[in-house]
Amino acid sequence: MAGITIIPGIVMGKATGKTSRVSPSDKLNIAAVGIGGMGHSNLSEMATENIVALCDIDWRYAARTFNEFPKAKRYWDYRKMYEELGKSIDAVLVATADHSHAIIAAGAITMGKHVYVQKPLTHSVYESRLLTRLADRYNVATQMGNQGASAGGTNKTLEWLWNGEIGEVTSVDASTDRPIWPQGLNRPALEDVIPDTLNWDLFIGSAPMRPYNNIYHPWNWRGWWDFGTGALGDMACHILHTAFEGLQLKYPTKVQGTSTVVMADCCPTAEKVIFTFPERGVKDNLKLPEVKITWYDGGFTPPRPAGADGRDLNNCTIFHGTKDTLICGSHGGDPWLTSGRVPNTPARRREIKVSHEQDWIRACKEPAATRVKTASDFSKAGPFNEMVVMGVLAVRLQGLKKELLWDGENMRFTNIGDDEKLGFRLQNEFTVVNGDPKWNNKDTVPVSARQFAEELVKHNYREGWKLPEMPV
Repeated sequence: MAGITIIPGIVMGKATGKTSRVSPSDKLNIAAVGIGGMGHSNLSEMATENIVALCDIDWRYAARTFNEFPKAKRYWDYRKMYEELGKSIDAVLVATADHSHAIIAAGAITMGKHVYVQKPLTHSVYESRLLTRLADRYNVATQMGNQGASAGGTNKTLEWLWNGEIGEVTSVDASTDRPIWPQGLNRPALEDVIPDTLNWDLFIGSAPMRPYNNIYHPWNWRGWWDFGTGALGDMACHILHTAFEGLQLKYPTKVQGTSTVVMADCCPTAEKVIFTFPERGVKDNLKLPEVKITWYDGGFTPPRPAGADGRDLNNCTIFHGTKDTLICGSHGGDPWLTSGRVPNTPARRREIKVSHEQDWIRACKEPAATRVKTASDFSKAGPFNEMVVMGVLAVRLQGLKKELLWDGENMRFTNIGDDEKLGFRLQNEFTVVNGDPKWNNKDTVPVSARQFAEELVKHNYREGWKLPEMPV
């Protein structure tokens, strides 16, 4: 098989699968699924290794990457790639549309392969829980693609928090200027001709089938509920990472979302989501009281704290403490205090001097028993991503007109009644007649809110697509 090198030194892992252990001086055999966008960027950081297989549903979009790695075998369908090359692959990069992350990564993990998965880790809460448990069961090295987690600026932000520099944190504001792709749209009425270079059925994957329209692919899928998670899912994994790790959070207990018009198919143009986390006691001499985290996107920004005049509050996180206020940038870096003070704190977090991708490669090559976990290992990234995509659900469920109560352990909302219904805007249009706007809105038929919420938490996959069972 041209271009494929079988690496020596691969040893058997747990009885549940084969876990690769490669000498640091050897190279990993890496396969990639989704190589046209962020996958291309990730692979450029993994080019020290053997890139043995490349998979994409759009070979025109993938052509640049195919040309850069001419020895790699090319695939349309990751399942065929796993079937043919499963024994010779050590690790898999997943950088596809959000809705297909979990099923591709789960298949790799159950074969004992290390995985690097772009953010958001998954499309649903259940999928995040599944990948977290599978990674633990199969003892593989993992990383979510929120690269700021490996940066020195993030270390400084976390160390200031952990050293009590701003006291107890009771509220956090965070924002992004995304979306920078179309959102708030009606579902396209026209069906376009599918290009010969695109396998539309494989792009749809586990999602409900719909006619092809060029607005969905290759990048704008982020704004459509079936495929993406909007601005919150796209950017919160970067922006809220310091809050989740720094304040030692896990499951929120309450959430409420509001936004511009909630369309049936397309994410809104702007959102605000409020998460409430319970008191976490005292850890390392730092009190962790109940904390509210408020998310803003689509151009909305947080209230401006004293000392922040003239500062751009898009793409930042603001920690309101009892002693001071800390503000850091989009990926956790460039922290500063509104008081003007510059703390000098001891290092408490591992310094990572290589890229996010290279640190994952380092972890892949270490024996499982002594492996140093990556900065966004699924043991952290999984619960974090649960929070993010649960916030997406709060936006979609806002029509219930109440704060939703969340049971994180059991992955369910506890205050949605059997008789509650939800409807969504199917068409949001107006025309001007004699100078006056005449609305021509259409809404969906109301459905059971409880059943709808349950499907958002754990998707019903299209026939022919199935996840492995949840480990207990």
